[in-house]
Amino acid sequence: MATSKTQPTVTLKHISAALAEARGIAKKEAEGVLNETVDLLVKHLKKGDRIRIAGFGILQVKKRPARMGRNPATGEAIKIKASKRVAFRAAKELKESV
Repeated sequence: MATSKTQPTVTLKHISAALAEARGIAKKEAEGVLNETVDLLVKHLKKGDRIRIAGFGILQVKKRPARMGRNPATGEAIKIKASKRVAFRAAKELKESV
């Protein structure tokens, strides 16, 4: 039986702490900058803008049309509402480095 190793989760706090140390700024300041960055990204995605971050990738909202599906428990046909989702396409540099 194969054992699965859980990968560590890096949070915004971890990233802001590393950023603060690398730049010699306060952790609160680095955390504030990252939180504002996330807020700006969300604001632009809500407007329907496409976000391109060089060396990282592209974020954009894609629309999913309404469709028919099946309830797996009963097999009954159900209507699935139209929705939006955030799509991410990794940049070539990111793909090559990972």
